[in-house]
Amino acid sequence: MATIRQKQIAEMIRRHFGTVLQQEGSYIYGTTPFVTVTEVQVTPDFSQARIYLSVFNTENKQEVILQMENSYYRLKQSLAARIGKKIRRMPELKFFLDDTVDEMYRVEQLLNKIGMPSKPVSDEEE
Repeated sequence: MATIRQKQIAEMIRRHFGTVLQQEGSYIYGTTPFVTVTEVQVTPDFSQARIYLSVFNTENKQEVILQMENSYYRLKQSLAARIGKKIRRMPELKFFLDDTVDEMYRVEQLLNKIGMPSKPVSDEEE
């Protein structure tokens, strides 16, 4: 279970890393992919931050993650410039592909294929 401080640091990294991606993303992975930060998890000793990213508008999502890993120091430096004075030590960043939206879409398509409604029926509609 994450402590309050871990949650605060994770939220701060999530907000500021999203801004970093808006500014630096086009130089790293181009203008076609749309990348969003879905979640950040920080280890209890604040040495690592696991950043989960959703990638849209491209077929090869893992390639975008690899390009970000190749530009790791540029991204970390940009993030450190934004939050460096608010934390003692900048954590190591680890990037992960968050495919929950893709899985949700796939399950919805399967449900539609077999004829089940994708939205639950409420009591008022009956």
